Amino acid sequence: MDSLHIISWNINSVRLRAANIAAFVEAENPDIICLQETKCLDNQFPVKAFEAMGLSHLALHGQRGGHHGVAIASRYPIEEIYKPGLCREGHARVIAAKIKGLELHNIYLPAGGDIPDPEKNEKFAHKLDFLDRLATHYESVKTDGNARLLLGDLNVAPHENDVWSHKQLLKIVSHTPIETEKLEQAREAGGFADIARLAHRDDQKLYSWWSYRAKDWAASNRGRRLDHIWSNEAALPLTDIDSYKIHLAWRGGYKPSDHAPISLKVRVPT
Repeated sequence: MDSLHIISWNINSVRLRAANIAAFVEAENPDIICLQETKCLDNQFPVKAFEAMGLSHLALHGQRGGHHGVAIASRYPIEEIYKPGLCREGHARVIAAKIKGLELHNIYLPAGGDIPDPEKNEKFAHKLDFLDRLATHYESVKTDGNARLLLGDLNVAPHENDVWSHKQLLKIVSHTPIETEKLEQAREAGGFADIARLAHRDDQKLYSWWSYRAKDWAASNRGRRLDHIWSNEAALPLTDIDSYKIHLAWRGGYKPSDHAPISLKVRVPT
């Protein structure tokens, strides 16, 4: 084993969609799955289902009340590392681990509500604060030499072609200029490369999320790229950029999440 096949997926309830994950694992044979919006406490996580998938090593960070939650499931032993203090509200939105020498920082960034005004909408203010903390923290560890991926549902579509209509979404939360600028500032501050945009030209439309509200999400195709994989300078030479994939088909099927999983293959650090 000289590479890790890594998945990021906002699953929108791990218990409700454990069967979807099992089917995906059977089809794609990943080594690691980073989940967001697991919506369960750690003692409610479907451990046996993941053991049956061969992903028996787990790092869990759940929350009372069925909100938020992040998890990492792996075929290989997990060394849990620090959780960066990115969420001022103390939500279960960040988990970090080292697997085979590679750091994985799994993040579920706040959606931000509907009104893109931090003075009128506390959820949006929280989102902007999270983005500022993202920049500050990863800039502080930028030169530590560790091979690091930052991945997850970052709830921002940063580029014009990460949304179905740049013009129509400029005042819609997830694509407003203040969000896209702060996300790009955070990425650059941490020395990260946006793998999707290395794998695909900037003029290519890329989406990973489609609203449940659409009668036919595939036909209307009004998507946004909210899910990301970033690689830092130490991990980038190990990254198989051409392996990056948005698994579009898994947005469909029986009781799907509104997000499609995304994946990448990375060589094990030596």
